[in-house]
Amino acid sequence: MFLKSLSGRFLLLTIIFVMLAEVLIFVPSVARFREDYLQARLERSQIASLALLAAPTDMVDDELEAELLRNADVLNVVLRRDAVRQLVLASPMRSTIEQSYDLRNPGAMMLMGDAMMTLAKDQDRVIRVIGEPVKEAGQMIEVTMYEKPLRDAMIEYGLNILKLSAFISAITAALLFIAVRILLVRPIDRLVSQMRSYAANPEDVRKIIQPQAGAVELREAETALQSLQTDLSQSLKQKGRLADLGGAVARISHDLRNILTTTQLLADRMEMSDDPQVKKTAPKLINSLSRAVNLCESTLSFGKAEETPPQLTQFAMTPLLAEVVEGERLAVGDADVRIRLNVERGVRMFADREQLYRIVSNIVRNARQVLALRDVPGEIRVSGAETTDHWTIEIADNGPGLPKRAVDNLFTPFEGGARKGGSGLGLAISADLVKGHGGALELVSTGENGTVFMINLPKSV
Repeated sequence: MFLKSLSGRFLLLTIIFVMLAEVLIFVPSVARFREDYLQARLERSQIASLALLAAPTDMVDDELEAELLRNADVLNVVLRRDAVRQLVLASPMRSTIEQSYDLRNPGAMMLMGDAMMTLAKDQDRVIRVIGEPVKEAGQMIEVTMYEKPLRDAMIEYGLNILKLSAFISAITAALLFIAVRILLVRPIDRLVSQMRSYAANPEDVRKIIQPQAGAVELREAETALQSLQTDLSQSLKQKGRLADLGGAVARISHDLRNILTTTQLLADRMEMSDDPQVKKTAPKLINSLSRAVNLCESTLSFGKAEETPPQLTQFAMTPLLAEVVEGERLAVGDADVRIRLNVERGVRMFADREQLYRIVSNIVRNARQVLALRDVPGEIRVSGAETTDHWTIEIADNGPGLPKRAVDNLFTPFEGGARKGGSGLGLAISADLVKGHGGALELVSTGENGTVFMINLPKSV
């Protein structure tokens, strides 16, 4: 589980990378150690040979020569001075020279290659080492020696490097682990804890995170989470209010349906009157009451989360739109608003007539209410037509256009109101009803010259 955590993985990666870095410097370090080791043997041999050359001939015996060679840790010493190559010190060798190394002008790659070769050879070979005498004490110095002591020293040096590397890795990893825990993991744990706390009660605004991180990236994450939680809390509150409102509307619709049913019975009796004016008005009153009753029943069904599917029938477009226009003209009153109708002849539709009436009347009513509040003459144009694949209904006005908030939330309930006091439900309901027909309600344009809505209903659903 530790290695699955961010801290554990970071600790492991730190150790691996530090060790990798030490491995990369291991070869050059060992090569340098080997060069220094051999140079030291050359310098010792040079000192021993100079001491021997300075002594009187009768004072040099085999015992002294052997002691000088042991101190120099070599087998033979050859010194070239004044273009003369002279074997200064010598001792018996178990075998012939198997490898020669020239340290007078070595390259880095050659030194590293020779070091790796030395480590790879397990035999105690006799090697020759050639170098330049220090202090210009000759042109060249050459020694022979056994290779095993050099290899043992290199292995010991390498092990010391590995031990030091492991110690450095452990200290570095521990310090980085502590730093990551403090600077990164703890803020992330706090962020996760805040998310869990908010998830337990998202409607409690006190659970919304307050950005505190010092790191820019973490603070940006906290700020984004704060914005998300704020929007979500507001959305949940709004949905809660909508649920409460839906329950209230359902109860009101139930009682209103009963009242309208009684009123509808009274209107039926009015239709039997002999008064010509009453006979002319009664059918329209009955139609309006029937729509009101149907609307109440639909509201009750909606409150039960039962969406009524469109009841598709065939009907003429002109009478339907004329009915909408005539009803809205009656509602204009004293306002200077004209409503015009222009429909192609002979257009017949296949849709839910009552739902289409609601769709068009909602849009026309919105336009009428906005235009009635202005001091300048207003005009609404309702046009109907058909194409090969669609039936289209266009509602255009010469109003001031929709505000930006309404455009941004055009079909969102309680957000897309185009006038002060408007709920924005009309367009939301209309859009849902059009979508139920497989069509689309579009805002074609809006601005200072007016607003245009387009209803597109496909001929094949």
